[in-house]
Amino acid sequence: MSLLVVGTMAFDAIETPFGKSDRIIGGAATYIALSAANFVTPIKQISVVGGDFPQEELDHLASIGVDLEGVQIKKDEKSFFWSGRYHMDMNERDTLDTQLNVLANFTPVVPDSYQDCEFVMLGNGVPAVQHSVLKQMKNKPKLVIMDTMNFWMETAMDDLELLLKDVDVLMVNDSEARQLSAQYSLVKAAKEILAMGPKYLVVKKGEHGALLFHEDQVFFAPALPLEEVFDPTGAGDTFAGGFVGHIARTKDISFENMKTAIIIGSAMASFCVEKFGTTRMREISKEDINARIKQFVDLVNFDINII
Repeated sequence: MSLLVVGTMAFDAIETPFGKSDRIIGGAATYIALSAANFVTPIKQISVVGGDFPQEELDHLASIGVDLEGVQIKKDEKSFFWSGRYHMDMNERDTLDTQLNVLANFTPVVPDSYQDCEFVMLGNGVPAVQHSVLKQMKNKPKLVIMDTMNFWMETAMDDLELLLKDVDVLMVNDSEARQLSAQYSLVKAAKEILAMGPKYLVVKKGEHGALLFHEDQVFFAPALPLEEVFDPTGAGDTFAGGFVGHIARTKDISFENMKTAIIIGSAMASFCVEKFGTTRMREISKEDINARIKQFVDLVNFDINII
């Protein structure tokens, strides 16, 4: 039940209304792996870092069941870096600095030991790079999940459209769903996007929860109201990690099981925002996760008498 994760391992510098971080560990693949490892191992990671990426971070990932054979280390180059500032609502942010560094010429290689992976999570990244990983897989995966963003819709739409034909589950936020489909209604947007290739669409709405679409079926899960939100960076990737981790553990790709995966992903994301960067994800226990999932169940579970 191996899971293959593709994405960035990087440095972030973050400013929010509630604080400011120095240069800290981030990247889509990092968050996905930290989240998914709570449910399934091994996780076969494909990424690239520079010689500046801390060995202790790589050692920690290895200690929780992340296979790093597919992570290229370019010792004479620098890791990807992103800096951003969040607005008071924590939904809008401004990019202050982006340094591609090792990502500029990254060509992923799928090791032979990764070829048996049944589940593939393509973290947000260049569509052509994401697609190149799928093309290297000798056996068709049981499920391919992909995250993307508006930047690629604006700069690499042709590559994105080709990739969508080979993807089973697409994850985007609500504004990205509207941009990709040219539809304001998320129900209409889902129909347009599902016609592009994916069988399932997950629309992340931040503090307003998440939607799951499949054919004519729709499922909605709320976000857990939190007293304190320090840093939303990586929350979407942490959500994806919880989602795919549950799917890979159960090997059940039905709509019903994806409902559970949405709840688990939402629970994991709710941890991520409680501290800067990956800090909180390195602290949580199985007991913490189970208690948080129970909070979600209690939040939406009620009895009603129909008159």
